[in-house]
Amino acid sequence: MAKIQIGELVPEFKSVTQEGVEFTLDNLKGSPTVLYFYPKDNTSGCTLEAKSLRDGKAELLSRGYKIVGVSPDSVKSHQGFCAKHELNFTLLADTDHSLAEAMGVWQLKKMCGREYMGIVRTTFLLDAEARVTHIIAKVDTKDSYGQIVKLLDK
Repeated sequence: MAKIQIGELVPEFKSVTQEGVEFTLDNLKGSPTVLYFYPKDNTSGCTLEAKSLRDGKAELLSRGYKIVGVSPDSVKSHQGFCAKHELNFTLLADTDHSLAEAMGVWQLKKMCGREYMGIVRTTFLLDAEARVTHIIAKVDTKDSYGQIVKLLDK
């Protein structure tokens, strides 16, 4: 499936947060959102990205943005990831990768000569109606928050 484009609405979906609470498209509406997709909890790049967003949360909130991370990891994995790194935002357990597929970030990947399906790290900035305003395809994991702020300041 093709990646969702700027100007398009996030499609309907149903997922679960790290607290085990249902989360749907309606939860994205009402304020702008940083919706970021990452491959796996507790891996080096994903941890750097999550910590950058954690540390930049106050600045993003001051601009009206909430943060929602998505990976195919389980609720239990997300709970451990949040506790270990003091993450202060919502993570969605997209265990069937339906949201990643709908957004076009569940793709064929290659590593060490092996091919497999997985999440291609991507950040979407959404408006209050859950419409895509920006797409960051080359995420700077060490400074994800700074990368977002620079984009918003343009």
